[in-house]
Amino acid sequence: MKRVLMPLGIVFACIGIAAVLISNPRRATEVPPEIVPISVRVIEVKEESVQLTVESQGKAQPARRVNVSANVAGPIEWVSPSLEAGGYVAEGEPLIRLELNDFQTAVARSQASVAQAEAEATFAASDLKRIKELASRRLASEAELQNSERLETVSAARLAEARANLNQAELDADRAVLRAPFNSIVASRDVELGQYVNRAQNVALLFDADRIDVRVPLAIKQLGYLDVAPGFRGEFSSDKAPSVELSGNYGGRLYSWEGTLLRTEASIDPNSNTVQSIIRIQQPEADSDIIPLPVGLFVEARIQGRRLNNIITLPRSVLRNNAQVLVVDAENKMSFRDVEILRLEEERVLISAGLSPGDLICISPIQAVTDGMTVQPVVEVI
Repeated sequence: MKRVLMPLGIVFACIGIAAVLISNPRRATEVPPEIVPISVRVIEVKEESVQLTVESQGKAQPARRVNVSANVAGPIEWVSPSLEAGGYVAEGEPLIRLELNDFQTAVARSQASVAQAEAEATFAASDLKRIKELASRRLASEAELQNSERLETVSAARLAEARANLNQAELDADRAVLRAPFNSIVASRDVELGQYVNRAQNVALLFDADRIDVRVPLAIKQLGYLDVAPGFRGEFSSDKAPSVELSGNYGGRLYSWEGTLLRTEASIDPNSNTVQSIIRIQQPEADSDIIPLPVGLFVEARIQGRRLNNIITLPRSVLRNNAQVLVVDAENKMSFRDVEILRLEEERVLISAGLSPGDLICISPIQAVTDGMTVQPVVEVI
């Protein structure tokens, strides 16, 4: 009986409890969900003066290079010890000297010819003076006078020719010593001691030791950031040439050099739509702590551009949809706003219109954003 009555009792007890609960229901009070605004980091918009820079890369090359050639022919009698690849030669320093015997002989012969021509010219001039005096007294014929004038003219011409030959002989003797046209670094030597060189034969290749040029490409848009007149031709004057900072890795260390933008080339590269620009660097003095810029070194160039006023600078990460930013108003409502971008840089964006000083710009990386959403701004100082 217990096995039958106990289950029945439990079932009736449960039915009674359920009936009581059903007859006395409790209703839950509806409470509206509390909306908690998310916190976002914001920065305050400020206008400032911005110095633009233009960056590019290029390879250093000598401002001048010259193939030095012989002006006269002859065997080489002496070669400068500095005339080796990598050697330094100062302006006017002898590079090679040809054997001078033939040139000295030519000078001596020319000097003798000049002395002979001077004597003949002196005699012809004296004889012409004598004939003129005789002709004035009718003691000499007209034919004698004309012949004396002809001889004086021919003697003067021979004297001028002899002097010209002497000048040429002395010039050839001087040219037998080949000198450096400017302070130079020897790139290569093409002759040896004892070799016979002909006129106009290459002797050595020299690079300018005082000035280095760096050719860097600039995009058409980048030219607008420079403080130079559009379409300017020729070299920039020293007071208007933009300054340039160059840096390069040499021997495992980073070095920097100062230069100026010298000029821009007239043609535009149709493949890259760029203009080649020439940067000029004056090499340091020999006793300077700065190392000379090596020819062929690849360098980074930072060209000083225009200075702009009333420009707003923001981190580049604040941009959304290419040309929009998130602005938080006085009621802590966040919305999108279109801006006018002046320039995009690697870390920042320059904005010329669309914002006002004091505006709060969201810099937090929020993914889901709706216009008018409420936020809790946290102002940060950058």
